[in-house]
Amino acid sequence: MSVNIAIDGPAGAGKSTIAKKIAKDKGYIYVDTGAMYRAMALYVLRNKVNGNDEFSINKITDTVKINIAYENNEQIVYLFDENVNLLIRTEEVGNMASKVATYPKVRLKLVELQRELAKNNNVVMDGRDIGTYVLPNAEVKIFLTASSAVRAARRYMELIEKGIPCKLNIIEEEIIMRDKQDSERKMAPLKQAEDAMLVDTSEMTIEEVVKAIEDCILRKVK
Repeated sequence: MSVNIAIDGPAGAGKSTIAKKIAKDKGYIYVDTGAMYRAMALYVLRNKVNGNDEFSINKITDTVKINIAYENNEQIVYLFDENVNLLIRTEEVGNMASKVATYPKVRLKLVELQRELAKNNNVVMDGRDIGTYVLPNAEVKIFLTASSAVRAARRYMELIEKGIPCKLNIIEEEIIMRDKQDSERKMAPLKQAEDAMLVDTSEMTIEEVVKAIEDCILRKVK
């Protein structure tokens, strides 16, 4: 029987960083669901489709092929046969991902793949609606959050280190906007599952967050 660990939370809360470390420590597969929505967003941008045009988004959803592979313990996201890991991490793609993720047809297509992965493997899966919608029966559920100011500062440093020019105030505005979009969407909105442990990472180190979650896993997974 597979063990599923669901980590939800808003953009910039540190979900991916923490989930990867937990998966490595436990020997589980890490599934970055946000990367799948980002791949869909990249496809939308490449096809010059308006993110607010649900009809057109639904049409190209029928044609898109998004797959996940694991190579050298790393998740590789494929858009058709192209490795798009590096291409999906821009702010433009992230903002479009929040838009396309609101459409039921897009979510249903990607959730099917996510559930299949979890059914057959021990996984740590992070996203916006894992514990509430994708894996409602997950053995461990975590809701990871942090203040918008802290999340913006983290993203700002990431971009600066990569040599990408940006403005802190604009990043925070975009984060607040994405929080609103994610929490107000009609299908599977961002929210804390009733049985999820809340972890606010604003003033915690990565090591402290990992320990808190791994202690929770020890309590719940025998």
